[in-house]
Amino acid sequence: MNEKKVVEFIYYENALLNEGRYEEWIDLFDEGGTYWAPMNPDQQDPYEEVSLYFDDEELMRNRVSRLRHPRVYAQLPPSKSLRMTGNLDVRIDEASQTAEASGVLFMQEHRPTLPEPFIRVFSARVKYILALHEKGEIKIKNKRVDVLNANDVHDSMFVYF
Repeated sequence: MNEKKVVEFIYYENALLNEGRYEEWIDLFDEGGTYWAPMNPDQQDPYEEVSLYFDDEELMRNRVSRLRHPRVYAQLPPSKSLRMTGNLDVRIDEASQTAEASGVLFMQEHRPTLPEPFIRVFSARVKYILALHEKGEIKIKNKRVDVLNANDVHDSMFVYF
């Protein structure tokens, strides 16, 4: 495994989220993998404080299923979002077959809700712990998104960072 493959994987993950291909995105997670967006950037444990998101596979699938439901009127028409991850630093540990990657994430969400559509912009530091499997397959063991203004008051969140 090399740094280029890890960077390409993260760009692919962004593309799946940008295209709303959430079910395929969930499949990028390793068994027992988690997605975590804490409320406090110094937070060390998701069980001790409230988080914006702390999802395992079951919660991700449940959230996406609700998002896809035809009667989620707050998402008619659905939000559109774009993400860009940059300044990536990748460290590979061949012995444990893992990689750690960190970078800066920018996401813009357009919610075409009535009577007034609105746009939100989020910036965050993102950290990945990735499992490097046989045949070059990469899976997400943990994705942590430290949103710059996580502890502000936010309107309902429907899409992942």
